[in-house]
Amino acid sequence: MKTLFSLILLLLSSALFAAQEWRTPEPGNLVYLQLDEGTVVIELAPFMAPKHVARFKTLVNEAYYDGLDFYRVIDGFVAQAGDITEQKVTVHNSPLGAEFSRKAPADSNFTVVQSPDFIAPQTGFLHGFIAGRDPTSKDEWLLHCPGNVAMARSTEINSATSDFYIVIGQAPRHLDRNMTSFGHVIYGMPTIQALQRADSNKLSGIIEEPEKRSKIISAKLASNIAVEKRLNIQVQDPASEAVQQKLSSAKALDNEFFYFKGNGNLDMCYYQLKTRIANK
Repeated sequence: MKTLFSLILLLLSSALFAAQEWRTPEPGNLVYLQLDEGTVVIELAPFMAPKHVARFKTLVNEAYYDGLDFYRVIDGFVAQAGDITEQKVTVHNSPLGAEFSRKAPADSNFTVVQSPDFIAPQTGFLHGFIAGRDPTSKDEWLLHCPGNVAMARSTEINSATSDFYIVIGQAPRHLDRNMTSFGHVIYGMPTIQALQRADSNKLSGIIEEPEKRSKIISAKLASNIAVEKRLNIQVQDPASEAVQQKLSSAKALDNEFFYFKGNGNLDMCYYQLKTRIANK
């Protein structure tokens, strides 16, 4: 009887642990992009860039992005979308003040994974996003990992308006704290990777011929989509045992395949959290 009771407790704790490994993002912070190539879901980060998130939501809700293009797509770098013609009318297009980073609040849930990082003093997770932190200045910011979403701008730091980009290649970490990151792709990166590219010899990455650009058919907040039509997307909790085991294994290179065990340091961009489509 005691053995049976212990087994039941073990099964219950295992079920509880499995449930704790995954979180369901808030529908109000998810944007569905329907592209020629498929569906992409972006999770927004209002904790980091509230003004940019508010602007993006407003433009999405007024269907501003519907019919616009990914007009600048550089293989191994970024895919940028918006109105290259500057002819689409919106009153929500004034320049935004930069939100490159934030001062860590007292209740920040930043979790250190790597210290120091090859660029940042510390890197880890912040509200499920891969982030950096400077413990001296108390600054926190999102990293330019593949899937990172940020607002495009000119050389003027407070010039972002509506055009945005998604990182599609090797993490351009030199852009950390130089651009306002306000979200990341949690579903559909293969779709983003399938976007039409510019000629590799064209340094600007601009696709001149409109017919050769990938289009945004529609952009909608998940909260404005019927529940039965949403994807039941779940993202790993970075505090879960599964994630922690993966990071520990990566630091130790404990697989028998590895002869050279490295120095125990990690590039956080290589360890994105997994997502899954759960049963409704």
